[in-house]
Amino acid sequence: MTNVIELNDVNFDAEVKRSTQPVLVDFYATWCGPCRMQLPIMDEVAKDFSGKALIGKLNVDNGKNKSAQYGIASIPALLVFKDGDVVEKLTGLHSRSQLAEILKKHL
Repeated sequence: MTNVIELNDVNFDAEVKRSTQPVLVDFYATWCGPCRMQLPIMDEVAKDFSGKALIGKLNVDNGKNKSAQYGIASIPALLVFKDGDVVEKLTGLHSRSQLAEILKKHL
């Protein structure tokens, strides 16, 4: 079972923008090779940061409005939100340790 929240255009604001914890969102697509490699890493980070940060994923094919709103041009794109604002934006595949370091800065 995963601790990663499945996000979409409908629940994004409630889950991400209103969260009292930092939120790491992975903008991905099922047809994207690097995205498929990133998803299990997101599961690991979600377990590592359970209770401290939220980890979510948004399929860009199903979340076109939010993807456009945040200027997602290449995937995987990883955005860190704090107090409803984007505080970090990364593109490409990132390791568990890289994501942990980024999240620790925002706890």
